Amino acid sequence: MAQTREQKTRRTVIGVVTSAKMKKTITVQVTAKLPHEQFKKYVNRTQVYKAHDEKGEAQLGDRVEIMETRPLSKTKNFRLLKILTRGRIPANTPEVNALADAGAKAKG
Repeated sequence: MAQTREQKTRRTVIGVVTSAKMKKTITVQVTAKLPHEQFKKYVNRTQVYKAHDEKGEAQLGDRVEIMETRPLSKTKNFRLLKILTRGRIPANTPEVNALADAGAKAKG
């Protein structure tokens, strides 16, 4: 007799990519507003997950949906499902400054 195992529904979360510098790995920050137990005010709680990005399509600032999966490494237990919105890189980041410097050097 073959036994069938029911597959659990895997947890999905939505967050913002905070780093895409690793090969096939992105770091996603997930923010949740939860009420404080004592003061009853809402407090932002953030959690950071590492997710597998096979094609390397997610970029810094993108809003993405990630899904829980089997452990892929010591710290990587999620994989990229889809990119919800593309993020823009803020104007004063080291990446943008490096691009501007490279363009200025190329001009002369």
